[in-house]
Amino acid sequence: MDEKGVQKRIVRFIETNIDGRLSVENALRRVRGMSFMFSNAVVNVSGLGGKIFGELSDEEIKKLEDIVLNPKKHGIPEWLYNRRSDPFDGKNKHLTASSLELTQKIDINEMKKLKSYRGVRHILGLPVRGQRTRSAFRKGKTIGVKRKKQGGA
Repeated sequence: MDEKGVQKRIVRFIETNIDGRLSVENALRRVRGMSFMFSNAVVNVSGLGGKIFGELSDEEIKKLEDIVLNPKKHGIPEWLYNRRSDPFDGKNKHLTASSLELTQKIDINEMKKLKSYRGVRHILGLPVRGQRTRSAFRKGKTIGVKRKKQGGA
């Protein structure tokens, strides 16, 4: 709640606008990079379970941000992180919002530059994870048979 005790409608949290009517558990999942398990771990560590996100004070929101951005400091297990053993520095990290998007783009560009199988599939715009392509992934290409024009002679 703000100074007057009124529930906030939209709360800015880690580069994301979140609906203030959601519970804390569901509101955390709206942030890119936050899974169900990780948001539950953050709520358990913070002790803010069962509250509405728009009713939290600024100090509680700052506490949640600190837990999300520094999970190791607060005892969240490393197997919950979304970037374990980073290929560049070998550390376990948890990335959120724009840092996650930027890291994904860098990883994909690195694969393209190395011309790995996955990189080549990204270059060609084909599925990367082994899906079949005969019937799926046909967007943007001509599908079907071209018919002759119906005309009089």
